[in-house]
Amino acid sequence: MAAIFCTFILQIVVRYAVGSEWFVATFGNTIDASYFGWTVEFILVLWLWTIFWGNAFVVQDRDHVTFDILYNGASRQVRTVFAILGAVIIVVALWSSIGPTYDRMKLLRIKSSATLPIKMLPIYSIYFVFLGAVGLRYLWRAVETVRHGADRELHVLPVEEAVHQEDKA
Repeated sequence: MAAIFCTFILQIVVRYAVGSEWFVATFGNTIDASYFGWTVEFILVLWLWTIFWGNAFVVQDRDHVTFDILYNGASRQVRTVFAILGAVIIVVALWSSIGPTYDRMKLLRIKSSATLPIKMLPIYSIYFVFLGAVGLRYLWRAVETVRHGADRELHVLPVEEAVHQEDKA
């Protein structure tokens, strides 16, 4: 995020300061604003990597929006079935999309970025890391749920947890 912000500030400075009368009078035409077209694409690449890397390795299950009225109202056995079934569906959906996605992205091996000195496939390769990592996380969740059962508190907000603790007491 810091690199995105710094690049954004550079864009603003180049766009508004470099072409100004004051800048030209002070520094002359030492900087050509057309050389900074790469900043737009660089920010897009950083944003893409931030989103997929963050969702693969930083965001936890409890951070996702869930529709868990049925899940929280069900018995432990039914919650276990829901958790296993949901995790397996996610794993199958993510991992089965790897092949077709790669087939679609093969062309990116030869295409280069318009302004950055890099091929397009490495830029978009973070998506495959995302698919693999999230698939592994949910596969692990399915295995842990088979071994230990569903954990209802995974989907309970901290505010609600205090209410559940009072109910138990």
